[in-house]
Amino acid sequence: MTDFLIYDAKVAVLIAIFYMYYRLMLARETFHRVNRLTLLLTAAASFVLPLCVITLHETVTVEAVPKVLVGDVQMEVATDPEPQLWQLLLPTLFIIGVVVTLGHTLTSMFRILMLIKRSEKHPQPDGITICVTGNDQIQPFSWMHYIVMNRRDYEDGNPAILAHERGHIRLRHSWDLLLVDTLTALQWFNPAMWMLRQDLRAIHEYEADGAVLSQGINARQYQYLLISKAAGIGGYSLANGISHSTLKNRINMMLHKKSERRSLLKLFALLPIVGIALAVNAEKVIDVRYDEPQEQKAKNVVYGTWTPQSETNSETRDTVKIKLSYDSIPDQSYTAVGTFEPVQGDVFDVVEEMPQYPGGPQALFKFLSENVKYPAEAEKAGIQGRVIATFVVEKDGSISQPTVVKSVNPLLDAEAIRVISAMPNWIPGKQNGKVVRVKYTVPLSFNLDGGGEEIDHLCREDGTIVEIDIEKGDTAIVKPLFIVDGKVMDGRKVYSINPKTIERYYMQNGQEAIEKYGDKAKDGVVLITLKK
Repeated sequence: MTDFLIYDAKVAVLIAIFYMYYRLMLARETFHRVNRLTLLLTAAASFVLPLCVITLHETVTVEAVPKVLVGDVQMEVATDPEPQLWQLLLPTLFIIGVVVTLGHTLTSMFRILMLIKRSEKHPQPDGITICVTGNDQIQPFSWMHYIVMNRRDYEDGNPAILAHERGHIRLRHSWDLLLVDTLTALQWFNPAMWMLRQDLRAIHEYEADGAVLSQGINARQYQYLLISKAAGIGGYSLANGISHSTLKNRINMMLHKKSERRSLLKLFALLPIVGIALAVNAEKVIDVRYDEPQEQKAKNVVYGTWTPQSETNSETRDTVKIKLSYDSIPDQSYTAVGTFEPVQGDVFDVVEEMPQYPGGPQALFKFLSENVKYPAEAEKAGIQGRVIATFVVEKDGSISQPTVVKSVNPLLDAEAIRVISAMPNWIPGKQNGKVVRVKYTVPLSFNLDGGGEEIDHLCREDGTIVEIDIEKGDTAIVKPLFIVDGKVMDGRKVYSINPKTIERYYMQNGQEAIEKYGDKAKDGVVLITLKK
């Protein structure tokens, strides 16, 4: 038991060092996914590194094998010394602390399971089950694939609450808490472990808040919701719910400017910490080599090189033959034949990291403005309008499946498809850290003489526009951010602009617009270029 306590003390030191690194280097950054992984991986590494013993060998040469005379050997019976008081007291205290901490975790799990069992269950299409309890003091929380809420919140159907808890479930935060609570039981005496646990729960809330805001929910209204829900009954250590203790930090994090990518270079500071930990735990072993020849067994060793070559069947393109030959066996070869069937995978509408045009939205707007050519026949016939097209950004960034979802005229539709097909490769989208296929929507406006009809439809007198949801067929009145020739302009002034002075305009929606222009772009951004 003493050896285990020494090991656990080494773990405690490493956890404290890694946690101080996190607080000094990463705690103020907005890379919530990176911060979460850093806390989890450093906590796990603290338990693994003391077990990684690097052995340094030193060879010592002696002239001959030492010999011992029989008369020089004396046999003694060794007796174990009596254990001291601290050797009995420390293991006992440690075991008591482990039992109490694990008991608290198991009690919390039991309470959650009993609450779920007694609640009214409502399975959802996405595999999540909403559990409705009759206790109005219970505030919404999630555990595994369950969302628990009181009946009043369920009947209100607040989308922000459901989006928040679904974010916890989608990101598998419950598994993080199970892991950290288990490790905390072995480190119950370590203040750094408890602070790490608290910071991890805060990061969970930051990620869930980000999932809510990414769906276009108003940030200020959401913050008021958090304040109103923070005073309810909690006490479930394994559940993710609205907590008053992290509320101020969460609101500040929503308002915090996103960290720059170069801040990720701070992660390299982990390397010397790991290196020093391995060096401190290294052991030195002395190998004795004698001058007298040692008898060794002979070994039969065959050396050779492997040279892979590929041969392609010219008649069947989908079949590839691979021939493996060995220099040491020139007269023998093996051939494997297989058929390759490409699997593209599902297409996502919304992902955590949406695809981006190289250089950003301004570069995309520039590409479209420079490459869209007004069809001569359409120009003669006075045909104009706004074509909305979709396409798929593949895993390698290439563009596929360009499709017109809102048609104006076959001539304009064909030009939109041509320009989209001519776009260079994009930066592909990612979901859960993996590159995936994502569908993207782009509006292309074809206007004659400044596009008077389109600009009248685009902006109303009060600076609002009519937004059309192509998939649902719904319309909504929104107030976007207008940028004219690179400068922000009030929508009421945009309404007064002479349509004939407008050369082109382009609208950008979604999370990408918010990331670039802030919350004022939550209803989209309209980029307008005036004629020179």
